[in-house]
Amino acid sequence: MGNDTHLDDERRKGYDGTGAGAITPDGCAVEVWTRLPVGDAPDVIEAAVPPGARILELGCGVGRMTHPLVDRGFTVTAVDESAEMLGRVREGIRTVRSPIERLDLGERFDVVMLASFLVHAGDVAVRRGLLETCRRHVAEDGCVLVQREGEDWHLNVPRESRIGTDGIARILSATPVGEGVNSVHAQYEFPDGTWTQTFLSRPLSTEAFEQALADADLRVERYLTEDRTWVRARPHG
Repeated sequence: MGNDTHLDDERRKGYDGTGAGAITPDGCAVEVWTRLPVGDAPDVIEAAVPPGARILELGCGVGRMTHPLVDRGFTVTAVDESAEMLGRVREGIRTVRSPIERLDLGERFDVVMLASFLVHAGDVAVRRGLLETCRRHVAEDGCVLVQREGEDWHLNVPRESRIGTDGIARILSATPVGEGVNSVHAQYEFPDGTWTQTFLSRPLSTEAFEQALADADLRVERYLTEDRTWVRARPHG
């Protein structure tokens, strides 16, 4: 239950990944994303939007958030550029294969969601495209939910955290590679294998983040979590 738009399958410049199974254009290992816990994100989202809202989820991956949101009564359109990721989304959920920055469905949604720190894209033009896609698809009385990196995300390295009972996620380094951009190297270790991902990320101060939204005709309405990593924005006007 989905459709494709034209896209290239080549790896994005500055992005890479290693390990068994499919690796997406931005270096994500599909197998790893099937194992990462969703945490409290569905609770944060549910508390911030109207019951039963129509949600456009940009960068849905394997459906880590898609599935719990559908289970809570939301209607979700799940977008990702990776066919392998979308192949893990449950049957019956509408999926669209497309790079987010090129998406134009000709529809408006109650909620547009940009999670997984995608707003920190290393390429400013890509970030601009992501936010313009959010603005293009949100209803005038709707909202955009954005997930940001933590304030010290690039400074507190190396660090590691547990994944379930037998996995470890490590951020090994965040190395400057250009004006305001870091190359981040992550590792995911499980008893049956190890995966890595290298990706570009642009740290954003609160001021820079809010200005990026304003440039896309969006305004921060409020920060939804104490660490200010989840944000609800509204169209200007």
